[in-house]
Amino acid sequence: MKPHEAPLVTGYALVCVIVFVLLSITGFQVDAIVRAGFIPARFGNELILPPGTMVPFVLTPLSSALLHGGVLHIVFNVIVLLFIGRQLEAPLGSKAMAVLLLVGAYGGALAQFLADPQSAVPMIGASGAISALIAVYALIFSRSQAPAIGPIPGHWVRALWLAAAWIGLQLLIGLAGGGGFGAIAIWAHVGGFLAGLLLARPLLRWRFGAR
Repeated sequence: MKPHEAPLVTGYALVCVIVFVLLSITGFQVDAIVRAGFIPARFGNELILPPGTMVPFVLTPLSSALLHGGVLHIVFNVIVLLFIGRQLEAPLGSKAMAVLLLVGAYGGALAQFLADPQSAVPMIGASGAISALIAVYALIFSRSQAPAIGPIPGHWVRALWLAAAWIGLQLLIGLAGGGGFGAIAIWAHVGGFLAGLLLARPLLRWRFGAR
């Protein structure tokens, strides 16, 4: 697929790479993570923050989705984003993809907040948004089959297995990068994935009507 056939996903991936390179070159990466990362404890609390401009809390689920903590983190996320996102954007369209990415980012942030609302550790990365894409891909477009488990339909089993694999790979990346399990925002992955599962059918109806 050519880039012009999936402009939104391609553009998003390019922006993530540009932001990462610029912050790495200028040495402002840590500062940007503190000021633009999603910090659950900022909600309704007076934290001791560094002087200077902070991204408004309500916008940090979006700004944090542009930030990455290391080369492995961004390379893996961009590869998955382009591989799956560009396959989805053609049939769904850019508007539906924009909604999916936005809701995935906010869904991931919400889940991370609910899991630990007092956490002062910044959450960064496109993983929440990407998890939403993975859910839609697994639930609707994947051709692989999975047997049903009791009352759970096969297509849901397939989606859950893919979610587990996605989170497992992120954990391995965290370990490889030296950050350990604590460096991976597990609940953000789960929240983004659930957001994708909930949005899959409505987005298809929006795109294709009653078909």
